[in-house]
Amino acid sequence: MARRPVNTASGVDEKLLAEATKLFAKQGFDRTSVQEIVEAAGVTKGAMYHYFGSKDDLLHEIYGRVLREQLDRLEKFAASEAPAPERVRGAAADVVITTIENLDDFKIFSQSMHHLSPAKQRAVRAERRKYHERFRSLVEEGQRAGGFRNDVPADLVVDYFFGSVHHLGVWYRKGGKLSPAQIADHYADLLITSLKETQ
Repeated sequence: MARRPVNTASGVDEKLLAEATKLFAKQGFDRTSVQEIVEAAGVTKGAMYHYFGSKDDLLHEIYGRVLREQLDRLEKFAASEAPAPERVRGAAADVVITTIENLDDFKIFSQSMHHLSPAKQRAVRAERRKYHERFRSLVEEGQRAGGFRNDVPADLVVDYFFGSVHHLGVWYRKGGKLSPAQIADHYADLLITSLKETQ
């Protein structure tokens, strides 16, 4: 079921998402009941079902809202008049930072996605593919303009880069030696270096 229109004045939907995220992180999606979520959020089940048709919808939205934000931000980089290499680097650093900022959401979803219905899993993959394809189009633009090497397929470059981004949930720890911005810069530099023409 699709998410219903949001009543931004009440903030009930955001409260439900925040409490669901905490509970899923603490005890797992499958071990968290709808009753626990509504009690933590201080609302009724009826209020929850006004915004979310099921617990599955909450899980889907935890990931979906982050992915929509990332896609919106990517579109802003894509719309810039800067040279393609600058836009790719900016977008690469940005997706690392937003992933780290929302790392709990990503980890919860990656650990629990298999609990979603097949239809919702397909929807998630389609949403993620849309982001990757938009990112790939920026790389291809740089290749056509001569700013990037074109002997490596853009889709392979993008898959390699995002494999590293998705791996952040395995090793990143808050308060480590590198700040999110520093990690983002390193990731972006590694991507751009791999795309530069060899001398």
